[in-house]
Amino acid sequence: MSKLVGTAGVSVLGDKSLEFYRDPVAFCEQRIEKHGTRIFQSRLLNKPTSFVCSVEGMKELLCEKSSVFLKDPTDVMHNMYGDNIVTANGEEACLLRLSLTNLFTGKCLSSGSDLINSVSERCLKDLSATGEPVSVYPLFKRLGTELVLGLFLNVNPDETPELFQDITALCTLHWHGIISTPVRVKVPLWSSGFCTALEAKDKLMDIIKDKLECQRQGFVGYLRDLPLPDASCASQHLLLFISALIPKALASLLTSFTLVLSGAGKKEIRNRARADPDYLYYVLLEVQRLWPPFIGGRRIANHDTTLGGFHIPKGYAAMYISHAIHRDPEVFHQPEDFLPERWSGRNAGQEHLLCSLGNGPRNCIGVQLNNVFLKAACGYLLQHYDWDLSPYSQDLQYKWLPVSRPTVPPMVSFTELESSATDLPDSPP
Repeated sequence: MSKLVGTAGVSVLGDKSLEFYRDPVAFCEQRIEKHGTRIFQSRLLNKPTSFVCSVEGMKELLCEKSSVFLKDPTDVMHNMYGDNIVTANGEEACLLRLSLTNLFTGKCLSSGSDLINSVSERCLKDLSATGEPVSVYPLFKRLGTELVLGLFLNVNPDETPELFQDITALCTLHWHGIISTPVRVKVPLWSSGFCTALEAKDKLMDIIKDKLECQRQGFVGYLRDLPLPDASCASQHLLLFISALIPKALASLLTSFTLVLSGAGKKEIRNRARADPDYLYYVLLEVQRLWPPFIGGRRIANHDTTLGGFHIPKGYAAMYISHAIHRDPEVFHQPEDFLPERWSGRNAGQEHLLCSLGNGPRNCIGVQLNNVFLKAACGYLLQHYDWDLSPYSQDLQYKWLPVSRPTVPPMVSFTELESSATDLPDSPP
């Protein structure tokens, strides 16, 4: 057992949170190079933290020792979302997963396919109509918002436009609580971002509770019938499912997909993805590998343990960094290159080594739903358009927090294909 390399410094003065949040990718890359290892320590949120940047370290943290490294009960997610499957630990988390998993698989998942396809068509059908470039990130965020509100709350922007706009605005205010300093201050004419977010949360909960009382169909109806631990559990989870997290994650991945496949130089890849559902699947895996929507996740050691042979004391945090894990050269050769073929070659069958939506027994329960969303939207784009950056030269430098996306919203011109296919590609088994 070795001592963790690096230093956690002293309380407050040694904290590196500002440096990390300014550029988490550079933060990790510099320390990996300095220490010669992909597991090291620093101080984050004023707590000694082991940073995990290797595939093997991620597997140990999230899979083999998932009962040792627990979610932090003081995390801002708990303030914003309350008790739910993301913030729970131990037996409670296991029971919630057993109850909720069926909502995202099998019959429940297939029942939403018509809505997913119709929303994709409604949001994407006129991209070439004006001949003007499109700012794709807000477009895809709108698509994600329509998907989650339609699927989880039965809210359609055409049928109830005012309700749709109200929920969208409240979700945006609520999201700001995640990226605000958790200080609740309210004085005449001014409220802190955190305070405003909590007020938005209360209003969203009122809408959700009304839906749970009145709706008997769709996802809300399925959720009502689940054996959940208490009366508030269903509404707390609906708050999580309709929040801005999912639309922003989808917008992030769809933006990266659009950018990496743009231009005449990627025409062969687009054509192959149009014709071969398996290849489209590999393209989407590679997009998630190179541009994960979330930088990673944080856990707390509930007793002394090890990671990668390094000693981790009780109470230490462990932060897995998906961007660095997905570029581990021990697993992914030519890690910086976009190579969809790797998933049918050297990395065939290794999708489980990605952690863009978590991994192990505490991974996101909506992984399959996320894949359905992506395949529907990307399939529609491929079957109906070619596209290119407009202008060709744009600043595509990414920012990684709170969600990965280009710092400057990219502009893309879409050209309708002469004979657009009417059927989306089938998903691989």
